[in-house]
Amino acid sequence: MSSQKQFSLIYFVIFVICLNLNNCNGGKTSNFIRKVEKTIDMPLDSDVFVAPSGYNAPQQVHITQGDHEGRAVTVSWVTMEEPGSNKLIYWPHNSNDTKSEDAKISKYMYYNYTSGYIHHCTIKHLEFDMKYYYEVGIGQSPRTFWFKTPPKPGPNVPYTFGLIGDLGQSYDSNATLTHYEQNPVKGQTVLFVGDLSYADNYPNHDNRRWDSWGRFVERSTAYQPWIWTAGNHEIDFAPEIGETEPFKPFKNRYRTPYKSSNSTAPFWYSIKRGPAHIIVLSSYSAYGKYTPQYNWLEEELPRVNRSETPWLIVLVHSPWYNSYNYHYMEGETMRVMFEPWFVQYKVDIVFSGHVHAYERSKRVSNIAYNIVNGQCRPVPDQSAPVYITIGDGGNLEGLATNMTQPQPDYSAFREASFGHAVLDIKNQTHAYYSWHRNQDGYAVKADSTWFFNRFWHPVDETNE
Repeated sequence: MSSQKQFSLIYFVIFVICLNLNNCNGGKTSNFIRKVEKTIDMPLDSDVFVAPSGYNAPQQVHITQGDHEGRAVTVSWVTMEEPGSNKLIYWPHNSNDTKSEDAKISKYMYYNYTSGYIHHCTIKHLEFDMKYYYEVGIGQSPRTFWFKTPPKPGPNVPYTFGLIGDLGQSYDSNATLTHYEQNPVKGQTVLFVGDLSYADNYPNHDNRRWDSWGRFVERSTAYQPWIWTAGNHEIDFAPEIGETEPFKPFKNRYRTPYKSSNSTAPFWYSIKRGPAHIIVLSSYSAYGKYTPQYNWLEEELPRVNRSETPWLIVLVHSPWYNSYNYHYMEGETMRVMFEPWFVQYKVDIVFSGHVHAYERSKRVSNIAYNIVNGQCRPVPDQSAPVYITIGDGGNLEGLATNMTQPQPDYSAFREASFGHAVLDIKNQTHAYYSWHRNQDGYAVKADSTWFFNRFWHPVDETNE
């Protein structure tokens, strides 16, 4: 080969490489380097796991939304020695007029473990935007807590959500929860994107770790609703020890208001809360065509009233857009099934967990690809959601630090650190989002951006 041809070939190869680099380079990979430390679970005798004092005192108290509209709250608690009273009393903060409801009590067995007595009580017909006190453990060791109901669903009612995922019960988990509690922008409800206790990481899926986790998070879950998404660590399928019922501990311990949104299972459902319509999906339940989850979502999306709840938010455990080498493309089949719908109905944001790090995408979609047309790359799409991975709660499995290189063009920001986020919805058109790494002061924002509603204010965010 002549030297001129060799030069031409080398030039062509360099040109192709540069072209591909321009196509693949994405947004920002944070230059913050977290100190390399082993993630360590807190021992069972840690103070955050201590049971409340008193005989048969209610513990693991947690609340979630109890209906579709936001006028009901489901309160759950556990007693260990005996069933105790199933009565819950409650009253508004400006009144001594108490009312009561009865809880349903159940137990479950898992391998060599038998649960305490699990109580679930749904309080209905509450007033919007009202602080209520409630008391459980009547007649033995009563405990009193409070919560605030959301404002009536409407387009211009401000509301603030906290975002936490993959929490576990390590020292880093405690730092995440403390950091969230101390954030000066106060979340009013936690959108939890799955993987709660990580009990399945212990020998024989040690269900005592479900109890310790419930006591650990009670300081938040007893006072504000946590909206639950089921993750892979909730499956607890262990045929080797005779446990063949998926999600058994999760189903028994944590309630979701799935029936009020016409769902047939507690793992996919929707709620309205203030200015937001929130859809929860299950990465680990069937979602192919004609399955119950597929049919439900197909009917649910057209029902969303963007005049009443302008912000459309989706929670799902396994991310659809992920540039880490952990769990890479595990959400791909669900993305292929549902992404065209998300673009059609202009979903604003999709939050996920599973990958133990943080990442925020640009508004992109990959819905043109049909196997043979070669259009197999995500493209900018201002009708598409932003995809945010926030599986960085701090669990024992540690951080995902291995990223794909170069950073793909759909990725706007990524960092391997533990933390939490806050979505502060201002009105029907604007919301301010911030992510906070645990190593910073409470008010420090490691990543932040304004979101503009895709239905009411679909401006090109790339120009803002």
